[in-house]
Amino acid sequence: MVDETDQKSPLQRIRIHLFLEGEVQGVFLRSMIRNKAQLLHVRGWVRNLANNKVEALFEGDRDDVEELVTFCRAGPGAAAIDKSTMEEEPYRGEFSDFEIRTENYLDE
Repeated sequence: MVDETDQKSPLQRIRIHLFLEGEVQGVFLRSMIRNKAQLLHVRGWVRNLANNKVEALFEGDRDDVEELVTFCRAGPGAAAIDKSTMEEEPYRGEFSDFEIRTENYLDE
């Protein structure tokens, strides 16, 4: 079986680096983001940062990634997003799935 996301034009694929601030840790936000990403066939990762932020990197079809960003900014579940910062980066296609990363890093 061929993964449909691999057959899309590179012009339709995007990479988004997202930071979320607010009530974002201890509310199962990373799990909800991972589950939504898997439903949308978005690849990448999400992790907590040591400064009470959540960082995520998404790659996939533009419409799917944009839907995932909207989902994140809405503060799903018990999460309450006070601020989000997003940067579009060149698409690399480096991920084969979506994962929750468990290491914590300080925001630079």
